[in-house]
Amino acid sequence: MKKIMFSFLLASFATAIFAQKIVPSIDVKTLEGKTVSSAALTKRGKVTVLSFWATWCAPCKKELDAITKHYAQWQTDYSVEIVAVTIDDAQGLPKVKPMVAQKGWKYTILSDANKQFMQSLGIQGVPYTIVLDKKGNIVYEHNGYKAGDETELENKIKEYAAK
Repeated sequence: MKKIMFSFLLASFATAIFAQKIVPSIDVKTLEGKTVSSAALTKRGKVTVLSFWATWCAPCKKELDAITKHYAQWQTDYSVEIVAVTIDDAQGLPKVKPMVAQKGWKYTILSDANKQFMQSLGIQGVPYTIVLDKKGNIVYEHNGYKAGDETELENKIKEYAAK
């Protein structure tokens, strides 16, 4: 019995270690209303950053502003793509396009107004940042934002772009 239990625990442990966390396939929308599968965000061969945010979230806006300062260089250096996923509901969604334009954010912007994508990933609040490796596996997650977090994000992007 002990041998069976040990084998079961060993198999469970190995599965947990080698299981890759991936982005679930959930429909999200572009700001033009076109439906896109979240699975399409896992750019094969390219590191992708998913940044969950909202117009009412001050730390979210600070994070996206800070990333904007580096984004062009990161694209050149690491061929990274950033996808900013707003969780604004139907009432707040009309504020998104004007804010993106005013801020000059050059990211792909998607809407998760019903928060299905966010919930499928187990995200409790925003800002929330996820890094996907070149195979589309979730390799880094970070909740919240404080000045300087973009440096840690760049280090993760650099690490996975080199692999």
